Amino acid sequence: MSTPPPMVSYACARLLGMPARTAERLKTGSRTAVYRAVPDDGRSVVVKLYAHTARRNALTEATAIRAAGATVPVPKVLGHGTASGEGATALIMSDLGTTTLGAAVRSGRIPHAQALGDLGDLLARLHRGPAAPSVPRRSFFDSVSSLARHCTPDLLSEIAPALAVIAETPDSAPTVWCHGDLHFDNVVLSGPWHTHHLVDFTDAAPGRRESDVAQALVMTAAHTPWDRRALTDAYPLGLNDARLSAWVVVHTVRCLVHATSASDQALWSSRLADLARHTPYLFHTPRKERNRR
Repeated sequence: MSTPPPMVSYACARLLGMPARTAERLKTGSRTAVYRAVPDDGRSVVVKLYAHTARRNALTEATAIRAAGATVPVPKVLGHGTASGEGATALIMSDLGTTTLGAAVRSGRIPHAQALGDLGDLLARLHRGPAAPSVPRRSFFDSVSSLARHCTPDLLSEIAPALAVIAETPDSAPTVWCHGDLHFDNVVLSGPWHTHHLVDFTDAAPGRRESDVAQALVMTAAHTPWDRRALTDAYPLGLNDARLSAWVVVHTVRCLVHATSASDQALWSSRLADLARHTPYLFHTPRKERNRR
């Protein structure tokens, strides 16, 4: 660890009542940065900074963490609030350590199928909790509008059948707390019993079960039937299979259009092509013109 950036030290001083001695940057995104810091009392904490332009911020994530904590293990929220005069916000949480489910899978300590089952169980427990009525659900049409800003018209037209399946979701379908970005590295194994904790609720919001389960399937490369069953068999709540498959298509397209490297673009393009082969009813293929005789 090294000398903390001014915003990290300020956040600790304002929200914990003491400045940070040292800090180590863990992750940087377009609108967030995460640090492991040690304030004057010597404990280790995680400090997450949000830019003032971030749609979701320290308040929305703290709300989601506390709501999720009723049903699944999560980090403890130690403080949240503004961290600059421009409107940046900070969230300070307990430090659960560095051992993730992803690290355990990569080392071979936990089999991939078992880890998928762990995610299915965690999602089911999270989805059993009530979604906060004060937090608005992100509508499907908002999601499509966001996707359309990055998609070519041809690609959006190609997945129109999948979008139609989701759009026809009845209002009576359950609304649950969705994590929004669940993958193996967003599960931290902590404590003497390696308890599985959900972390990183940046994208958490009330939504549909199928969307959250599909996101986990996409982000863990669970694209084979047996991988999909490994997760869904551990998820005892009801799922609509057609909507689940449609959301897999949508999340795969989202990953494709946000891919920055040629290798990532090729990977997601290949996975989308596989989905088109296995679930052709979710894709629109332009009809070939017949040759005149």
